[in-house]
Amino acid sequence: MKKSVFLEALLRVMDDKHHWAWEHFSSGRLSKAQLKTHFQHEYAVYVRDFPVFLSRILGTNPPFSVRHMLAENIYEEETGGLSLGHSHPDLFLTMMEGLGFRRRDFERTRLLPAARTYRAWLERMSNHRHWMVAAATLTIFVEGSVKDRQEILAPPEKKHPEDIESIISLHPLVRYHGVSPSRMDLIRAHQMVEAGHRHDAYAMVVNYTAPALRQSVLTCVKKSLSLWLSYRDAVARACGIKHPS
Repeated sequence: MKKSVFLEALLRVMDDKHHWAWEHFSSGRLSKAQLKTHFQHEYAVYVRDFPVFLSRILGTNPPFSVRHMLAENIYEEETGGLSLGHSHPDLFLTMMEGLGFRRRDFERTRLLPAARTYRAWLERMSNHRHWMVAAATLTIFVEGSVKDRQEILAPPEKKHPEDIESIISLHPLVRYHGVSPSRMDLIRAHQMVEAGHRHDAYAMVVNYTAPALRQSVLTCVKKSLSLWLSYRDAVARACGIKHPS
């Protein structure tokens, strides 16, 4: 499998990282209680410990350039040192406070079975003996989105502060749920640094995965998608959202 074919195969998986219930979460149709269930799961499943997952990959001693990319990502996730000076999990909780929730509401979340399964998979992958598999799962799949193809093949220009503020003003939490823009620094930080992280993720996985391991990487990323879809199905059900079919 050539690098170009490998990249295309990864992007095809990410093309499918879209859940049917997302339009409910990105609109004003959900109550605060429904949003709380959604955000409690997101925080407990991956947001809180994402820097830890990345540090496990770094600890396997990958090549120097990969260590540099991972260390930069960990530094930003854990300290906000490349953006706004606060860790991303902390900024997430600040955003939740803007919704009227308490930080302690996110300390002990009883995960749905499908959420526990997906979380266990992330734990397993972050400790994988092949760092490329771990990096693909965490930096490509978990950190990525259905927008990856556009961001990788047609990289956006660096956003100016006014562009970022415009994005925040249109964010569903601000637009429909009354969250103050001052509580949206997580989105500001993402807009400031995430484009670079997307390119780093694909560069390290595509350039360093040996041909013999590329199929294994793809298999794990596809499994991640399957478990993520099941997890999101479960959250949708817990929120009382009915499938359109």
